[in-house]
Amino acid sequence: MGSLGVSITAVPSPPPTSCCPRSVSNPRSPDRVPRRGPVSLAAAVGRAAMAARAGSLVAAVLAHSGRLDKEHLGARVGRLSRRVEELKGEVCTMINKKYSEFLPSMQSAEDLVAQVEGLSNNIDLLKAGIENEVQRDLNVAVAEFTELKQQLERDTLVLSVLKKLQEFDTTIKECNSALQEKQYVAAAQQLEKARSSLRSLESRRGFELKILKALGTELTVQTQNMIYHLGEEWQKLIVWKLPPSKGSSSLEALVLSELHLHTVPPQDEDTAVPPVAAVLQALAVLGELHSKLKDFGHLLLQYILKPLISHPSLEPVPEEQPDVFILRFRSQELALDESSPMEVFEKIKLVFEVLHKYLLNVPLEQPGEGRITLAELLGELIWEELSDCLIHNCLVNSIPTNSSKLEQYKEVIESTEEFEKALKKMQFLKEDTTALLKYACNVDSHFANKKCQDVIMAARNLMTSEIHNTVKITPDSSLALPELPDPGSGDHMKLPRACSLVPNGTVSVGTESRLSPLTLCLPCCRISCSVQQLVELAYHTLLEATASTDLCCVQLFDCVRNIFQLFYEVVPTYHRENLQKLPQLAAIHHNNCMYIAHHLLTLGHQFRYRSTSVLSNGAATFVDLVPAFRRLGMECFLAQMRVQKGEILERLSSARNFSNMDDEENYCAANKAIKQVLHQLRRLGMVWQDVLPVNVYCKAMGALLNTALAEIVTRIAALEDISAEDADRLYSLCRIMVEEGPQVFTPLLEEDKNKKYQEEVPVYVQKWMTFKELMIILQANLQEIVDQWADGKGPLAEEFSAAEVKSLIRALFQNTERRAAALAKIK
Repeated sequence: MGSLGVSITAVPSPPPTSCCPRSVSNPRSPDRVPRRGPVSLAAAVGRAAMAARAGSLVAAVLAHSGRLDKEHLGARVGRLSRRVEELKGEVCTMINKKYSEFLPSMQSAEDLVAQVEGLSNNIDLLKAGIENEVQRDLNVAVAEFTELKQQLERDTLVLSVLKKLQEFDTTIKECNSALQEKQYVAAAQQLEKARSSLRSLESRRGFELKILKALGTELTVQTQNMIYHLGEEWQKLIVWKLPPSKGSSSLEALVLSELHLHTVPPQDEDTAVPPVAAVLQALAVLGELHSKLKDFGHLLLQYILKPLISHPSLEPVPEEQPDVFILRFRSQELALDESSPMEVFEKIKLVFEVLHKYLLNVPLEQPGEGRITLAELLGELIWEELSDCLIHNCLVNSIPTNSSKLEQYKEVIESTEEFEKALKKMQFLKEDTTALLKYACNVDSHFANKKCQDVIMAARNLMTSEIHNTVKITPDSSLALPELPDPGSGDHMKLPRACSLVPNGTVSVGTESRLSPLTLCLPCCRISCSVQQLVELAYHTLLEATASTDLCCVQLFDCVRNIFQLFYEVVPTYHRENLQKLPQLAAIHHNNCMYIAHHLLTLGHQFRYRSTSVLSNGAATFVDLVPAFRRLGMECFLAQMRVQKGEILERLSSARNFSNMDDEENYCAANKAIKQVLHQLRRLGMVWQDVLPVNVYCKAMGALLNTALAEIVTRIAALEDISAEDADRLYSLCRIMVEEGPQVFTPLLEEDKNKKYQEEVPVYVQKWMTFKELMIILQANLQEIVDQWADGKGPLAEEFSAAEVKSLIRALFQNTERRAAALAKIK
């Protein structure tokens, strides 16, 4: 853009002149002459006219040219200004004369005023012309200068892009040169400068270069080349000799694992291995150190650290040679099943000490993180997994299983604290990292949790074991239960050294009198061995709670409640099929539930003298679980009873309603049905013998025999016609039931002791006397039946209603006057 060719300067205004009679001079007017006296008004008017003509000439020139030469315009403006000053002086002189000297020159003044007004108009026209011309030239200048500015900016942008391209090319060359000389840090830094230059080029909007894609490709190639060389150097520095992948977790394979650290260049190689710091720093600059350390940490955990934790027989064996450090393993032939935390900590600490000496003690400049050591970076990557492994595979196993050993655990806590301090000193851990120590110090809670887990697992194993393995419970039998504290011992109660045999159910009510040892005892029966062990487990757990802290005591008490609630849910579900099919298991399960309910009545009460609030304030109770366990046992046994009753009725249904017994086929069917029923009852009697308590056994067998007798009575009483031969055969069938029925009552193994219960059959079989009265009716005549009725007061009236007796008489006897008379007496 060309310049305007003129310079615009401001014309200074003349100094102000006041309207006063003193003379006014203008030094800038070369033709100015001093006034020697009063000036005539005509002369003044003439000069004003000349000024007006001069203004008109300026306006004509401006209108004709359309453009004002800047220097000429300035000269004209100056002359016009001088004329205005002269006129101003003359006006002031005249005004002074008019109002000060009182010269009556009114007409001249009016003419002068007209001339002044004309001159003022010309000045306004000249001013407007000047402003228009200057504004037009100013707009043109601004447009031209703006275009020049934009062009300059474009040139500057192009120049900066060229500089960036030059920088990119230079850094790539320097990178290649440094890489050839194995100056990896310098090469990585140059590569990052090239990357920064390329990012700067790519960030410029509206300026696209096709070469940028090629530059990006070149940068990627150079980066990968750099990473490849660094990877090779890394592999030379850190060499893993690992067992085959198949079976790599076995102890034999782990012994073959080795780690070689080439911290000093091997002497037999021409190409010296660069220092580990240079390789690591270059990887950090390129952002590849994290992935390398992650892979290294994974191998370190898998083949060195975790095996040392999991295999007590493994020991690290460090070996230092002139150009390499080797870490390998050896296996001890005699080793414990589990390593103590102190031993594990010493092995892990030894590994980190040699790693810190030969590899991890390298300061690095991390982009955005400042100066940091390799040990800190590795710690951030693997410590969480390593600490979890130490806790779950080492510290958990060291938690005591008995509260008496909690005091000895202080040694583990101290060892854990020293281990963390050593790792922090090597900068592997941050100062605020205390995961292991917190876990170790919280030993009371962990003890309670572990104890509860062990108890629950033991209880679950007992619940899922076989039910049919039983033990007999008698009033005088003894169970291996722990010795409970003396009620008078109060807070001075101590944990007994050994368990003693306590008679089951013995209750003390004072020093002067005692109840019988058999009071409130369970009757003789058989329970599952697993249930007996389950109750013993509950007693021992509560006894452990009495010697523990308050928090641990609460957890153990809740654990015991969980045991019984778990039994309530698990056993009926896990053994459902066997409990439904096998009567013996149903009986044993019934006894198990009653046995547990029996102990739950007093279980919490026996530990109420403990100082811990949960056991002393009455909250440690299990009485609320008693109804549920009793109901659980009864429901299972009653379900089995319903199954047996169904089988009895099904067998009797094949007796063809005991009708037409004169038919040999019908008689045989009825006889077979009765024998099947008796066989079923004898089999049940043998299955439940010595299992159920005697009273429960007799009630159960009596209920089943009563079902059979009631069904036979109902079917015979419903017959409409019974011949003499049918009556004899029915009587013989009933006699079989009467003779063999009591023999199913064999609750005890000793045969001679069972006679007592066989003689008491009418006590347990409700329809026994009814059945016997039916047999009498089948063999009696009309008079004997009437005598048995005895006007509704005889034994027959106690077992049968009048309608039932009349129905039997009509079925047994023909319609005669004697029958009519007998029927009339039955009412």
